[in-house]
Amino acid sequence: MADDDYVYDEATGEWRPAADVAAEAASGGIVRDSAGSPLADGDQVVVIKDLKVKGSSTVIKQGTVIRSIRLTDDPAEVDCRHDSIKGLVLRAEFLRKR
Repeated sequence: MADDDYVYDEATGEWRPAADVAAEAASGGIVRDSAGSPLADGDQVVVIKDLKVKGSSTVIKQGTVIRSIRLTDDPAEVDCRHDSIKGLVLRAEFLRKR
């Protein structure tokens, strides 16, 4: 890539140098919620839409608060703990930081 290439970053709403975006993606990047806020281990999040749980008849309703999240190696996924479901992994795009 040339030094003058820029890429629009939808999470931040800014034009960023392509080299910076590529370096961030290679290092795993920052886990961001649906609003673009960075997430960290131990944060509380809210589910933004009803989600069906695979392998179960359970549905996690919109507005459900998930406490004590843990980040995974995949920046798009977050490990969660919920009363009715053990070993729950949710996509960060369906979460909003509380």
